[in-house]
Amino acid sequence: MRYRTTIDSQVFEFADLKQVMACASPARSGDYLAEIAAATAQQRLAARHVLAETPLKQFLNEALVPYEEDNITRLIIDGHDGQAFAPVAHLTVGDFRNWLLSEQADTQALTALAPGLTPEMVAAVSKLMRNQDLVAVARKCSVVTRFRDTIGLPGHLAVRLQPNHPTDDLRGIAASLLDGLLLGAGDAVIGINPASDSMQVLGNLLRMLDEVIQRFQIPTQSCVLTHVTNTLKLAEGGAPVDLVFQSIGGTEKTNRSFGITPELLDEAYATALAMKRGTAGDNVMYFETGQGSALSANANFGVDQQTCEARAYGLARRYKPLLINTVVGFIGPEYLYDGKQIIRAGLEDHFCGKLLGLPLGCDICYTNHAEADQDDMDTLLVLLGTAGINFIMGVPGADDVMLNYQSTSFHDALFLRETMGLKRAPEFEAWLQRMRITDAAGRIAPPSSNAMLSDMASLKALAG
Repeated sequence: MRYRTTIDSQVFEFADLKQVMACASPARSGDYLAEIAAATAQQRLAARHVLAETPLKQFLNEALVPYEEDNITRLIIDGHDGQAFAPVAHLTVGDFRNWLLSEQADTQALTALAPGLTPEMVAAVSKLMRNQDLVAVARKCSVVTRFRDTIGLPGHLAVRLQPNHPTDDLRGIAASLLDGLLLGAGDAVIGINPASDSMQVLGNLLRMLDEVIQRFQIPTQSCVLTHVTNTLKLAEGGAPVDLVFQSIGGTEKTNRSFGITPELLDEAYATALAMKRGTAGDNVMYFETGQGSALSANANFGVDQQTCEARAYGLARRYKPLLINTVVGFIGPEYLYDGKQIIRAGLEDHFCGKLLGLPLGCDICYTNHAEADQDDMDTLLVLLGTAGINFIMGVPGADDVMLNYQSTSFHDALFLRETMGLKRAPEFEAWLQRMRITDAAGRIAPPSSNAMLSDMASLKALAG
């Protein structure tokens, strides 16, 4: 297929579909760093014209990363559901955009279509969309998952309670954990990023989280976000593993830099299922991703960073995860330079993941050397809340003292829920009301009525 167009008598030609995709992307620092971004606004516009006229089925015929060289490409192509794709198989990328924005593309139609879409298709159509388009379409998608509670129901927002500590001190973690629970956070997961790779430390963290969940009968799940091989060892040793976590990327080479393969993830998935620790469902995996990870590993094959990100979702959906989130601004300004780029990337990632049938959340975040601030994060928070994000992060004061970056706080989640009328996971909401942490309307109740605070023996045990 020839990729060529003429605008104002100027001819623009692109070598292949990979170059069309890269040049059609909204400007971002990572693609400039990779030297694949459009050189001018005119070239970007020309690439979008060409992309709009490209048939969707071309992505099944022209792999951006060679099939023979990449196991993620093979997973995507070999797992494609042609029957699910049939309703849109005749469309160009531009026609697909128009269809997605139409009333025909309702929740039921989008759910049925998801197995028929490839990551490259959804990345392509996102490049033709304004921010409001990304919000409008993602809002129509519904992806519900379950382990000990139900996440992703329409009109709901879950929060990962993230009580990190720079030395993995159990008392410090307990203080942040209690803070989050008393502010109604934790229905997505109570998840710790450990500072140490010590198996003893990791085991202690898992046992502490499990003890809290069991003692207070909290309908949620825990996770220590260590490498999948560590989690397998912990599970084999009898540790109380709820969810298996792993960072993943969109190419085989990226994942090898993380020390993982699909075969290893298959083993971890089977192990977690066999433990049967879920009470509401069996979604047992938790993945994190981020635009720029492939380029930072020198593993992007000349593919733009947003498409590489979407390809990571193609791997994730193999495992029916409970949670997957884009840690959108964490990798740094080399890949997403400022607030505008972070906001756009967050909306793209959520849109692409939801279209592929994944339970997308977002760590709405930035590093301290990026040209961004908390006002930018407020903007993305409200946009993603409108778009139907499954979950966000809850970090004490929005400032992670272990990972040293800025995220969203427990109070940010309260703001979003109150402003948009969003509920917590129903099982978790019922627990909060039983403990008198919230009232019947879901508002935080006065401390004097709180059953958890009145159980001083349990609180002393929690604090060690």
